[in-house]
Amino acid sequence: MRTSQTPEASVTRAPKAEPKAEPKAEPKGRKLSNFLCFAVYSANLAFGRAYKPILDAVGLTYTQYIAMVALSEADDQTVSTLGEKLFLESNTLTPILKKLELSGYLTRTRDPADERQVRVSLTPAGRRLLDTDLSHALIGACGLGDEFPVVQKSVVRLRDNLLRATKGQKQDS
Repeated sequence: MRTSQTPEASVTRAPKAEPKAEPKAEPKGRKLSNFLCFAVYSANLAFGRAYKPILDAVGLTYTQYIAMVALSEADDQTVSTLGEKLFLESNTLTPILKKLELSGYLTRTRDPADERQVRVSLTPAGRRLLDTDLSHALIGACGLGDEFPVVQKSVVRLRDNLLRATKGQKQDS
């Protein structure tokens, strides 16, 4: 019995080449660098990192410092008014204020008109500390030059818009 080979059977075939992997397209809109919220969040972390050595030198935390700055704008504020300015709850703010009082930078007194309210004021030592203008070095570190006030106003507008948009929503604690 004779077997015949078809031309196809006698042809040596080259191994199939693996298809080249095409570069994956980056998902549009889902890159972390495209998220404004992440840019603001990471800028906040960078600010904290930049402020730390400056504030460590005077024995303050960033939250203590901004509480003192807010008091320098209007003295004799209630804890609740100060907390609203700083976006801090009373149970977070009170220990911060107690530490500042122990350091001699502010006083806390009961409001004679309403004993439930505690009023907070800077002491002369607290005012002297703020007179050193601790934030001046950071303005230069931002590298924004004349754009600094424009960017600052834009960030404030962004924050205010978001607060208006979320007014009445329950906040996670």
